[in-house]
Amino acid sequence: MSIVWDERGGATVVRDGHPQSYVDPDDPLLLVFEYVQQFALVLESLRPDPAPLAVTHVGGAGMTLARWVHRMHPGSPQIVLEPDIALTDLVRREIPLPRGHRIRVRPLTGQEGIAGLRDGSADVLVVDAYDDGRLPAELAGRRWARESARVLAPDGLLLVNAADSPGLRWVTRLGATLRTELPHVGQLVLREVAKGKRFGNVVLVASRAPLDDVTLTRAAARANFPTTWRPSAQLAAAERGVPPFEEVGEASPPPPDDGPLRLR
Repeated sequence: MSIVWDERGGATVVRDGHPQSYVDPDDPLLLVFEYVQQFALVLESLRPDPAPLAVTHVGGAGMTLARWVHRMHPGSPQIVLEPDIALTDLVRREIPLPRGHRIRVRPLTGQEGIAGLRDGSADVLVVDAYDDGRLPAELAGRRWARESARVLAPDGLLLVNAADSPGLRWVTRLGATLRTELPHVGQLVLREVAKGKRFGNVVLVASRAPLDDVTLTRAAARANFPTTWRPSAQLAAAERGVPPFEEVGEASPPPPDDGPLRLR
């Protein structure tokens, strides 16, 4: 693992040969990775009030989104589940967290850490955990969907950074799996990925309550990259006949040589 600094003063956290995070210590609102921008668009759209949010992050790396939440929702209590202690130590040393933060890092995997969380304790649950460029099977099955739903507040949001090959067959099964517990599941995705032109990231948004398709469609239109919002009803139709994953799912497809998380 390493941290690579650029001429702009930004740092890319690299693990398993794949870029995991980009952080500008002086500007936590600068989001470089497409999917992190999409996370932020969802939160700006569906949680516009700057009041604190209780956010749990599965996967830490550079803690880019946690820093963004701290700036946009001051005072937010945040939990980061990151089992790689050496990575966390490196990030804390080289890219310190901002003053006054309420970000607590626990050296646990997602499945270990979520088991210790209270029912309804998270306003937002963010899943962004990769092992050798793949979302682990343990974070894709029905057991994980149940635990995610359990820790979410009644109006809580689950955000998942998924990655898939053209055709998005794995993401479709993941959506069907999440829908067994959280009936409203939409996608914010680059148009070229949605059209099957390349391997890429897909942000899934899941909730017990209906998602605001109008607001999220407008958010997609103002994204820095050509992006589309795929509503829950559209995805539900595409999932007909698609079996959810079992209790433990399947790891996401391996990325091509350039990895799933590309700087654009």
